[in-house]
Amino acid sequence: MNETQKAVVTVIGRDMVGILARVSTAAAEGNANVMEVTQSVLDGYFCMIMIIDITEATRSIEELQNSIRTAVPDMQVHVMHENIFNSMHRI
Repeated sequence: MNETQKAVVTVIGRDMVGILARVSTAAAEGNANVMEVTQSVLDGYFCMIMIIDITEATRSIEELQNSIRTAVPDMQVHVMHENIFNSMHRI
């Protein structure tokens, strides 16, 4: 059985209606499944961290990032494979 591959998605920018829906749709179009999400609005800024399952994704990390950026063009978007994320934050 294959181990689940995950990616970390961050989205930050001015709050507006539909951000979560747009990001989730862009992920789903690449066959990436949303596993967990946390979001908040701080002084008018929307901040979200999402974990997506990319085990069966039909798009690369870069393609997923570009799709999400297209869906929310006024936001700062980063998509990173969990292995890279974990390596960056290891002491």
